[in-house]
Amino acid sequence: MLHSNNPIIKHKVGLLNLAEELGNVSQACRIMGLSRDTFYRYQEAVDADGVDTLLNANRRTANVKNRVDEKIEEAVVKHATDFPAHGQSRASNELRKTGIFI
Repeated sequence: MLHSNNPIIKHKVGLLNLAEELGNVSQACRIMGLSRDTFYRYQEAVDADGVDTLLNANRRTANVKNRVDEKIEEAVVKHATDFPAHGQSRASNELRKTGIFI
């Protein structure tokens, strides 16, 4: 039986433990609402490197292509905190007046 106090991977470890208790992977997956493919990916990760590998098994990395320049980001955040009632259109128009285009 596997144990983890980390809330991010607790349900993943719970699936593996339930399958072990029931002795039936299909039934455990049905109860937890996950596919058998997901179960076997979790099990393979645990068998290879231990329970801690489940932590990063499904984490997305940041897409740097979607980032704007830090100067623009700081200006947007400053405007949003200074004028919280402005919506995105008005904030964009106000920032455009200062030469910042988003």
